[in-house]
Amino acid sequence: MTDQNKVELLAPAGNLEKMKIALNYGADAVYGGTSTFSLRIRSGKEFDMESYAEGIAYAHARGKKVYSTVNSFPFNSQMKLYENHIAKIAELKPDALIVSSPGVVKIANRIAPDIPIHLSTQANVMNAMDAEVYYDLGVKRIIVAREISLKDCEAIKHHLPDLELEIFVHGSMCFAYSGRCLISSLQTGRVPNRGSCANDCRFPYEVYAHNPESGTTFRLDEEEGIGTYIMNAKDMNMASHIDEILKSGVIDSLKIEGRTKSPYYAAVVTKAYRHAIDDFYANDFDAARYQAELNTTQNRGFTDAYLLSRPFDRTETESNEFSIQYGTHQVAGLVLEDGLTWKCKDKTCVGDSVEIVLPLDATVEMVDNDIGKIEEIDGKYWLTFKKMRSESGKEFECIHSGDLNNILLPTKLPGYTILRREIAEALENKGLTESSTPMKQEQAVKPTSKDIK
Repeated sequence: MTDQNKVELLAPAGNLEKMKIALNYGADAVYGGTSTFSLRIRSGKEFDMESYAEGIAYAHARGKKVYSTVNSFPFNSQMKLYENHIAKIAELKPDALIVSSPGVVKIANRIAPDIPIHLSTQANVMNAMDAEVYYDLGVKRIIVAREISLKDCEAIKHHLPDLELEIFVHGSMCFAYSGRCLISSLQTGRVPNRGSCANDCRFPYEVYAHNPESGTTFRLDEEEGIGTYIMNAKDMNMASHIDEILKSGVIDSLKIEGRTKSPYYAAVVTKAYRHAIDDFYANDFDAARYQAELNTTQNRGFTDAYLLSRPFDRTETESNEFSIQYGTHQVAGLVLEDGLTWKCKDKTCVGDSVEIVLPLDATVEMVDNDIGKIEEIDGKYWLTFKKMRSESGKEFECIHSGDLNNILLPTKLPGYTILRREIAEALENKGLTESSTPMKQEQAVKPTSKDIK
């Protein structure tokens, strides 16, 4: 187990900003890397070696850890490239290397013997025999397959008590065994095991019947309400089961998926699971509290996946009616790291009130001045804008998403504080009808990229 036998909370770090946000909102450790040999090429491109080094230094200065992803599968022609990349990453002194291939485990042991090796979920370890093979190769931690059961985790831990086990508790799920899907490769040439999955399982599909003798093709109409998202897995959400997981005593790290997701996701999901973990140890666990926050994020519908139920026992893990839906809230703005100004993420006008979401254990000063008013109402903090004034002194009646001006705050707030509003208000500001608003998780609301930032 980690320090004081307390489970580790591991959050995604898609870029430097999201790394800092995850750490400020309660992560004990983060994972990510540059695009080279990572299974998240798009997010990895937001890190170069310089910014990644800065992120590692930022984490270490706060007593937190960074695990570097080198988890794609190599071709013969890439062996030397892998060696060079691992050597460069090792110079930055991350706290572990996450790899998928036995061959890369051997390379990492040789090139960076002082850095612990974590085996990626891409290796799909589900039993003690496979775990032992990797343990004998020098792997310190195994990120087990999403399809594993808690009972099998207990069996592995019983067989290999010194081997650390890490499980996913939240985020996107793969239609196949994690990453072992060729649909994206077939349709777009983007290979999941090379880090460039196009998420083809999230698309709607039409079904046809073809008669080769007559050359006739018929489109098959599907039952109304069933939908055509036939391969779209719901998002994992294990927050209500954190108490069961921790009571087992066999899990060392709880992992949140989502390096390509938004800064808001990184903040809110990390904070929700931080509270779930801390509340468990304080004998104050309340699943409803954490679910209320998790429901504020965009999602594909939620499922508690397979840790407590076998895949063949489940019938509700796919979201057939929609690919993505609104959460209950929309981000209005993000406070910059210095805490003095904020950037607009959703149209906000003079007179608007937005909820203040603070980093973990942060506080806010109640003020009332010419810029705005901050007050506490029913246990939540609210900011009402009286003026929209930029650093340069220019004033606005409204600020729109994408505006590059840094807007002044009525008082200094903790860096990366989030400003948000309920989705109904956000949609109304966009001129959309309230009928578009999802009031329940089951509703099939499909936002476009221009609707939600």
